[in-house]
Amino acid sequence: MSEMFPLTLSNLSVRRRGKTVLGPIDLVIDQGGPMMVIGPNGSGKTTLLRVMHGIERISEGTATWAQSDQANHGYVFQSPVVLRRSVAENLSYPLQLINTPKPQIKTAVDHWIDRIGLTKVKDGSATRLSGGERQKLAIARALIRDPDVLFLDEPCSNLDGQSTREIEALLLATAAAGTRVIMATHDMGQARRLASGVLFVMGGRIIETGSAPDIFSAPKTAELKAFLKGDILI
Repeated sequence: MSEMFPLTLSNLSVRRRGKTVLGPIDLVIDQGGPMMVIGPNGSGKTTLLRVMHGIERISEGTATWAQSDQANHGYVFQSPVVLRRSVAENLSYPLQLINTPKPQIKTAVDHWIDRIGLTKVKDGSATRLSGGERQKLAIARALIRDPDVLFLDEPCSNLDGQSTREIEALLLATAAAGTRVIMATHDMGQARRLASGVLFVMGGRIIETGSAPDIFSAPKTAELKAFLKGDILI
């Protein structure tokens, strides 16, 4: 088990222009299978992920890892960000930043390029990849440093079925290998396929949390019942 867990959010709030967009939240996240963060558009899912990852300014409260000096996590955005370099150079960049020896970089890059099926285009520009290929590259670039936790914000929202299937398989394998996957999704089919645990967020608050079987088969709150029915929540 990674010593960086648990992640504890205590009385945490985020305010922008005087308006509370998240919180107050009290939550403890330990290691486990994939956790899906679900909720209506604008409910605070992205802000919650950014807080956990440490790239969102907290207005009140704390977000604390058990071993903050050992924090090793990656983040994948909804719209994949790629460098104006080759596919291979995109993958090698995170390892170059931590001065990994060149032979180790080559071994890791070759492994991940093969794993995401981009060997034939490894020397081509990453900007010429399709949307699905870019997202797989972004995920592999986040995973190449073997993070303890991987945050993903709607990584399949603009992808076709084949690309979505490939990314879901990659994420399940990642979780099985020991990386904690925490992912926001609007796709309830995807949430059901991937989730071990679920956080339901609405109005910047965590309304309900629990195991995937309990959340999907026996929701406790009226808000979650309505959301799973497909009702429009305001």
